[in-house]
Amino acid sequence: MSGDDETGVRTTMLRGGTSRGLYFTAADLPTDPAVRDDLLLRLMGTPDPRQIDGLGGATSLTSKVAVVSPSPRDDADVDYLFLQLGVAEATVSHAQNCGNILAGVGPFAIERGLVPATDAETTVRIRMVNSDSVAVATVPTPGGRVTYRGDVAIAGVPGTAAGITLAFTDTEGSTTGALLPTGHVRDTVDGVEVTCVDNGMPVVLALASAFGLTGHETHEELAADTALAQRVDAFRAKAGALMGLGDVSASSVPKTVLLAPPTDGGQVATRSFIPVAPHTAIGVLAAVSVVTGMLLPDAVGHELTAGWPADSSRVDVEHPTGHFLVDVVVDTTATPPRVERSGVVRTARKLFDGTAFPRA
Repeated sequence: MSGDDETGVRTTMLRGGTSRGLYFTAADLPTDPAVRDDLLLRLMGTPDPRQIDGLGGATSLTSKVAVVSPSPRDDADVDYLFLQLGVAEATVSHAQNCGNILAGVGPFAIERGLVPATDAETTVRIRMVNSDSVAVATVPTPGGRVTYRGDVAIAGVPGTAAGITLAFTDTEGSTTGALLPTGHVRDTVDGVEVTCVDNGMPVVLALASAFGLTGHETHEELAADTALAQRVDAFRAKAGALMGLGDVSASSVPKTVLLAPPTDGGQVATRSFIPVAPHTAIGVLAAVSVVTGMLLPDAVGHELTAGWPADSSRVDVEHPTGHFLVDVVVDTTATPPRVERSGVVRTARKLFDGTAFPRA
């Protein structure tokens, strides 16, 4: 057995947003990416649809890893590499960010001594290695200690926890290199009008009606529709090529997000796919990219913004299990359009900190 098999690896498991993952300092993992990925797969219990011999939760939302280290950059305190692990298949992808797991990076960095805590709240500047962009997390630290207790509720998570504010900078073109990766506000894919946008997450926006849906279907209804899954898979493959991402058959991006008028007091109803299976909610950066795209004149879904308040930049996004609040300001007078600000409020909770042992 390897040394890791015998001695284990120190890790912290946190719920970040509506995801759950294992958080490591880079110093606790092998430096060789191939050796590191093999270790992580064995820790998570992949490949196995139940992940019964590891720490995964048998879904993509609970098979995530954050690797955190001191940042060499002057504009960041720590570097955060996100890795999406497969469940039934032994895959490790760094093709995207994860804004949910990001919510736990600030608390983790403070508790591991990578960032000194200050009284009341602590600001942690996080370089998201996957996109080489910076997010700023504001973490409650009363008395100089991280607290996870609070009164902020987020959809998809029971109870309440301390609110963690995430502000994003330089997320335009996070993966594709441009806010509008096709160079157009509107394109056509498989006969469907779309807007392809990348403000932290490459997404393809389309109206739910174009897929024969209301956009208010339950997660269970969408998950049971095998024909829809096949159509989404073919659709996103063509959209990915149009966005300059090449063959995306083995990639988790782009995400497909279907839009519809709201029905629960929000401002837009969404149904997203990750990348083919329907999401029970919506990803953090996917939601940011969705609202960014909708704010652009002539974009798919822009007509749904007609009744949005002119004096507020906050947008209430409905999804299958609740609501998600994002804050986005776009300068649509610039050519090309320019994102001035984007951010969200999330929560995180430490589940355990200790030693994890990989399967042989």
